[in-house]
Amino acid sequence: MEGVLEIRDGCNTPEQLLRSLAFARYLKIYKEEFVTDLTSREKNRDEAQHKAEMIRNITLRDITKILDANHFSPDELEHARSVVKFLDGGFHHFRNKSYSRLVRLQNEVVSSGTESQGTIKDKVTEKAAELNDLVLETRRRLLSQVGLGYGVRRTPGMDASPNVTAGEISGHYCNIPAAYSILCHVPLTMAADIRTGVDYRTPANRRAYPFFQLDHNPLHLEHFNPEEWVSVPLRVGRWLIIAYIHKSRGCIEMEPGLLNLFPFADVEQTFPATRPDGLYFFGDPNGVFGEDLGYYWDEDNQLLIGLVPQHDEYKYFGYCKKPILTLHNVLSIRCGDVPLHCGCTRYLVGFEGDEPYISEMLIKADDMGRVVLERANGASFRRPIFYGTEIGAFACLDGFSEQAKLAMEGREVGYNNHMGSNARQVVPVAEESEVALGSNLDVLLYLNNFDIKEEGESCIDTKIPIPEAIEHFRKGERVAAGSTQTHRGKKESSYWANPFPALMSNDGDVLHPDLYEQFSETEASFMKDVEALVEREEMYLGVAYSQLMAGVYEGVEDDDVTRCGFANREEIEQVAPERLALELIQMVKQIAVKKRERLGGDAKEVDVTVALVGDSRTGKSETGEKLEAVLGLTLV
Repeated sequence: MEGVLEIRDGCNTPEQLLRSLAFARYLKIYKEEFVTDLTSREKNRDEAQHKAEMIRNITLRDITKILDANHFSPDELEHARSVVKFLDGGFHHFRNKSYSRLVRLQNEVVSSGTESQGTIKDKVTEKAAELNDLVLETRRRLLSQVGLGYGVRRTPGMDASPNVTAGEISGHYCNIPAAYSILCHVPLTMAADIRTGVDYRTPANRRAYPFFQLDHNPLHLEHFNPEEWVSVPLRVGRWLIIAYIHKSRGCIEMEPGLLNLFPFADVEQTFPATRPDGLYFFGDPNGVFGEDLGYYWDEDNQLLIGLVPQHDEYKYFGYCKKPILTLHNVLSIRCGDVPLHCGCTRYLVGFEGDEPYISEMLIKADDMGRVVLERANGASFRRPIFYGTEIGAFACLDGFSEQAKLAMEGREVGYNNHMGSNARQVVPVAEESEVALGSNLDVLLYLNNFDIKEEGESCIDTKIPIPEAIEHFRKGERVAAGSTQTHRGKKESSYWANPFPALMSNDGDVLHPDLYEQFSETEASFMKDVEALVEREEMYLGVAYSQLMAGVYEGVEDDDVTRCGFANREEIEQVAPERLALELIQMVKQIAVKKRERLGGDAKEVDVTVALVGDSRTGKSETGEKLEAVLGLTLV
C-alpha cells in the first residue's frame, strides 16, 4: 500500500540493501512525498522546482555507484554529496515518519513442529536488530564515501528498527468458516517485535460515533482484497478474536498499539483446530461511513463480526480498543458472564507476625474484565471469579504525574502527543498469566469521579445498603473529560459504567434489547450471590470517590475546593486519587487480616482482589498509579 513499506528481502550488506526491492520501493515512496512537498510551496518556487527535478532524476544506479566508487571528480563529488544529503533526509524520514514492516513467513511452527512460537519470536527480534544495524552501517558508508562522515559520530538514539517485525504463518491454518474462506489468503501474524518510544499522529483524537449492533453484515467480502490486510490473532478473555488491519496510512499505525495492548494467541495451541469467536476489521475501504460502523452476529456461522470503515473520523486507536472489547463483552453477555468496565488489582498481603503488609500489586485489568459465577465445594451460592482482558493500558496522559510518564518511557506506543489534550500511550501493565488467572473477587466498588470530599472524610463507603450500592452501578454516573461526545465537565450516565456496547441511553432507553435482557438476568443472579457474600463479610460492595474530575465539574463551587483542602481546582486531579489510594491500602490490609482468620489464621500470605468500576477518566489508572507510588513497588 502507498506509504507503507513491507520488507521481505534478506539483506546482509549495504550493497544488497541498496539493490533490494524494499529499498527501491522506499526510495519511490520518499521521492514522491518529498517532491509533493516541494511543488506545493508558494515561496521560492523556482528553487523548489529545480530541487524537485534533481530528486526525480535520482536513480538506484546513482546511489550504488556512490557506494562502489573509489574516486570522484569535483563535479561528481558535488552531485554525489547532494544525493547522499537527500538520502540522509530519507534515513530520518524512515525513522520518524514512515511505517515499515519486516516480515518472514514461518509455517514450520504449525506444519512441522521443528520451530516454536518462542524460537520464532527470538528470530524476529534478531532480524529487527540486524536490519537496524544494516541501515545504520549503510548510512555511515554513504556519508564517508562523499566526505560527510567526519567529526563526532552520533550513534545513540539512531534507532532505525522497523515499526513492526513479524513472523507470519499462512492464513489457511486458521479454521475460518467456509463463507469467509477468502480471509485464509491473509497471512496470520504469529510473533512480533514492535518499536516502542514512537508517537503516531492519527487524523482523529477521540471517539465521536458509537460502535453499536448492526442489522446487516458490514463486511463486503465480494470486494475484499487479501493483499491489503495484515491480521493478528488475539486472545481477549476466553475468546479468540482475529483483528484485520488495513495496510494504509492512518490505519496500519494501529498495529503496534494492538500488539502492546492485548495478549497474543498461542499459535501452537490455537491453530489449526480452534475456530475464531470474532473477526474485527479496522479501516475497511469498502465500509460505508455512517452505515457499517458496528458489530453483527452471524447466526449461520456462529461468528461475531466487527468493522470500522476507512474514514478519517474513525482513524483513532480508541476505535480499535473499544470495538474489540465490545466483541468480548457481547460474547461474555451471551454466555452468561458479567463484563465489568473496571480496573482490577490482586494484592498479595504478607504478614510480619500479625501485622499485614502489601508485598505486590498484580494488575488483572486496566479497563475491562469479566466475572464468572462459580460454585465450589457444594456451597449454596456462587462466588464471582474475575478474569482480565488486556495486558496493556490505553492511558490518557492528562491525569498522570511527570514521574508516571517517565516510568512509561521505553515501553510505550504513543498516539497524538502533539495534541493539547487526550494524548494517549499504550503501555504494558499486566502479565498474560495474571490476566488469564481467575481470582475470587473480594471488593467491588463503583468509582465516583465528581463528588468532592472534605479532607479526612472517607473516600470509600461500603456501609451503604446493598440496593443503594447497586443503584450506583446501574446509574453509572460520571463527569466526562471530553474524550467522547460528552463535553468536558458535564455529567453523564451509563448503565453499569457502559459495559460497551452501551445497554441503556442517558435517558433510560434500552439500546440493545436482547443483550440488555440477558445482562439483566445475569445481573440479578450475580447480585443475589454477592449479597450472600456481603452478609457473610466475605465480600465488600460500595462506592469509592476518586474526585478526579471534581475540579472541572460544573457542580463544584470554588468554596467547595478550598473547604475540602485543595489549593485550587487543578490540584484536585493529582492529589485526590492519592487520598483514595491511601484509604484503599488500609482497606486491603484489613480485609487480608479477616481473610487470613477464615483460612485458619496461620497463612503467611493471602491475596485480596479489588475491582473499581467506572467509565473513562473515573480514576481507575490514576488511582493505581498513586498506589504504586505510595507503596514504592516500582523503581523510577
